[in-house]
Amino acid sequence: MHPTPQAAASTLQPPDRAPADSLPACAEPGHLGHEAKNSLMPPAMAASLAAALLVACGGGGGDTAPGTGNGGNGGTGGTGTGPGGGTGTGTTATPASDEEAARFLLQAQFSATDEEIAALRAKGYGPWLAEQFALPVDTTGTAWLMQRGYGVAEAGTRYDNVSYPSDFMLWSQLFTERDAVRKRVALALSEIMVVSTTGLEQPWSIFLASGYWDLLNQHAFGNFRTLLEAVTLSPAMGIYLSTRGNQKEDARSGRQPDENYAREVMQLFTIGLYRLNPDGTEQRDGSGNRIDTYSAADVSNLARVFTGYDYDTSKNQPTNLSGSTVTGLQQALLPMAFNAARHSTLAATFLGTTVAAGTSGPAALKAALDTLFNHPNVGPFIGRQLIQRLVTSNPSPAYVGRVAAAFADNGSGTRGDLRAVIATVLLDPEARGAAGLASPQYGRLREPMVRFVQWGRTFGLRSARGTWKIDNLSDPATRLGQSPLRSGSVFNFFRPGYVPPSTPLATTGQVAPEFQIVTETSVSGYLNFMQNVIRFGYYVNAPDLPQGGSSAANGLDITCSYANLLPLVADAAALVRKVALLLSAGQVSAATQTRIVAALNATPVTATSNTATQLNRVAAAVLLVMASPEYLVQK
Repeated sequence: MHPTPQAAASTLQPPDRAPADSLPACAEPGHLGHEAKNSLMPPAMAASLAAALLVACGGGGGDTAPGTGNGGNGGTGGTGTGPGGGTGTGTTATPASDEEAARFLLQAQFSATDEEIAALRAKGYGPWLAEQFALPVDTTGTAWLMQRGYGVAEAGTRYDNVSYPSDFMLWSQLFTERDAVRKRVALALSEIMVVSTTGLEQPWSIFLASGYWDLLNQHAFGNFRTLLEAVTLSPAMGIYLSTRGNQKEDARSGRQPDENYAREVMQLFTIGLYRLNPDGTEQRDGSGNRIDTYSAADVSNLARVFTGYDYDTSKNQPTNLSGSTVTGLQQALLPMAFNAARHSTLAATFLGTTVAAGTSGPAALKAALDTLFNHPNVGPFIGRQLIQRLVTSNPSPAYVGRVAAAFADNGSGTRGDLRAVIATVLLDPEARGAAGLASPQYGRLREPMVRFVQWGRTFGLRSARGTWKIDNLSDPATRLGQSPLRSGSVFNFFRPGYVPPSTPLATTGQVAPEFQIVTETSVSGYLNFMQNVIRFGYYVNAPDLPQGGSSAANGLDITCSYANLLPLVADAAALVRKVALLLSAGQVSAATQTRIVAALNATPVTATSNTATQLNRVAAAVLLVMASPEYLVQK
C-alpha cells in the first residue's frame, strides 16, 4: 500500500531542545508557540498584519484576493519551441529595472540580492540563464554528509535514525550552494516525484535521502527520460513506493506484483489521470466526460515490469558495531540491481504497448519507460506543474502549450530537454509580461520553506561552525509547516489542483495549491517563527559537533548579518524600499510600505544607536514585509 494522502506532516516532532530558561531573554527560536518576550513591533501593528495575512491566506475576494488565476493577461506569445520560445521576451532581452530583474530572479532561484540583480541586468536573461545552466554541482548532499563523519557506523552517528540529520544537509544545500537555479528546480522536482524522509525507515536513511536529492540535482537540467529512469531505480524511491524487493506473481501463495509504483509513476510522475490536449486542457468524449489515461489493467500489467529490483549490495563495505555487522551505506546510493529470478516473465500490456512474455527485465523496463516518456500527456502535465512551482498557479492554456512544445522539441529535435523546458517557463511572455502584476488572479502563494530560504540567502545567513543544524520545520504551530523532503505523502504537501473550499476561487474554477497547508495555526506559527529567527537566528544544540547531544557551545549558531541593510537603518523609508525590492521585487505597495515605515518610526533609531537597536529595526522591517499579503503572493 502506498502512503495515503494526508495533510503536511504536522505531527512530526523536532528533537528536544535546551530548556527555555537557558536561552536569551528574547525567546527560544526552536520553540515558538508562545508570545515573544521582546516584540519587534507594536502589538497593534502585529495584530493588524496577522489579520491581513489571514485574509490573504483564506482566499478572500476583492482586489486583494490571492494571486491565483489563469494569467491570461500576462502577454501574448508566438509559437517558438526553443528556449524562450514565443515573442515579447526572447533570450537577448535585458531587464529594464531592478524590479524586473528581481522578479525574474525570484522565479528562477531563491533570492535577488543587489549583486544578483546587477549581474542579471548586465548580462540579460538568456546569457544569465545559460550561465546558471552551465554551473556544476559544487558539493553534493552525500559529500557534505561524508565530510562531517556521518558515513561512519558508530553509535553517535545514529545512522539508522530516519529523522536525523538529512535535514541539516538539505538546509545547507539550499542556503549555501551557488547553483541556486539548479537547487530551485530540484526542489520543484522533489514536489512532483515525491520521496519523503518520513517513509525511509531503513539503515542509512540519511544517505537514501542524500542520494535522491543528488539525483534530482544531477538531472534537473538533463533529459526527462533519463531522470525518469534514475527515479525509478533509486533505492529511496524503491523503499518509498515499494519497488525494492517487489517480486513476480506466485500462484501457490496468491502473491501478485506490488502495484504501488506502477500507479504513481503514471498518476503523479508522468501522465496524470486524464488525457490532455497539448495546451494542458482536458480532452472530453462525445458525452463531455473526461477520458482516463489508464485503467486498472494498465496498472496491474505495468507492475510486472517493476519486479526483480532490490538494493545493489555489490560494493557494500560492512562495519562491525558492538558485535553485530552493520550493512554498508553504498546500497543507499547505488541504483537498484536486477534479480532475474524475482522478475515476472508474463506478457505485460499497458498504454497500448505490449511487452512480450519472456522479455528480459532491463528490456521490459526500457519499453515501459519509453512508453511513458513518449505519451503526449507528459509535456503539458509536467510543464504545468513546473510553471506552478516557479511562476503562477493558473497559467493560461497558451502558456502551458508553449512549455509543452518545448518539452516535445527543444528546437533541435530532442524531446524531454529539461533545460529548454525551464528556460521556456521562465522566459515566456506570460512570466515576464507586466500585465500579471496588475491582475489579482495571477501569481502563486510562496511556499513557507521557499520564504525561509529566500530570507537566508538574501541577508547572509551563515552557520558559524558549518554544521547547519536546522532540523525538521514541519510543525505548523511553532515552525513553518513545511520542510524539504518531508511531505506527508506521495501526493506532496499539496495537490496541484487544490481549490480552497468556500472561497471565491472555488466559484471561478481556479486552483491555489499551496493554500492546502494554510490554516489559522500555520499563519500564526509562521509569524512567530520568523519573528524570532529573523532577529536572533536559529538556536542549535552542540553546533560544534556534527551529531546530537549538547555542549558548551549551545546557542544561536545560525544567524543573518544584514550587512546589506544596516547602512540604511536611520532612514526607515529607504530601508523598507530596499527590503521590498529584494524580497518582493518591489511588489509591496506604497500604501503598505508607508504603514510599515510609520510602525518603524515609532521607535527612533539613528546611525549612532547601539547595535541591538539597529538590528531590531532591520528585523522588524524584514518581518513586516514578509508578513504582508503583497509579499506572500508572488507575481
